Amino acid sequence: MKSRLGVAVLAIFMLCLASSAAAQTSGGYLGEYSANRYDPDSTSNPYGRYGSRFSQDSINNPFSQHFNRFNPDPPRLYGHDGTYIGRLGGNRFHPDSTANPYGRYGSRFSPDSVNNPYGRFGSRFSPYSATNPYATQPPRIYATDPY
Repeated sequence: MKSRLGVAVLAIFMLCLASSAAAQTSGGYLGEYSANRYDPDSTSNPYGRYGSRFSQDSINNPFSQHFNRFNPDPPRLYGHDGTYIGRLGGNRFHPDSTANPYGRYGSRFSPDSVNNPYGRFGSRFSPYSATNPYATQPPRIYATDPY
């Protein structure tokens, strides 16, 4: 009787785990824009799915379908609370690009920019920052709009 219960609990656990992983990949989830080299979802982890330069789901792969400078629809950045933080991409002229030094999401003076060293998403000390290696809630990257 106990073995059947254990098998049932294990099956439910595996089903929940598989549905969680499917939910992350089906919405276009591409990891966390983080400086943490040890987080499995971090883009700074060179051995992780989202940080390896050989992974198709990584923004560090120059041949990836998601991140290259010629992509007309680059990945989007969102805070954990759903705040839109711009688009990742090498296009310095796109108004929403984090590479645009004069745009709302690329300027080092904008409060919504990951490039602002004193802002919520760019400070070395903020728990929401992409540059803090100990951030608890770094920005997330999505290929499509998740909300």
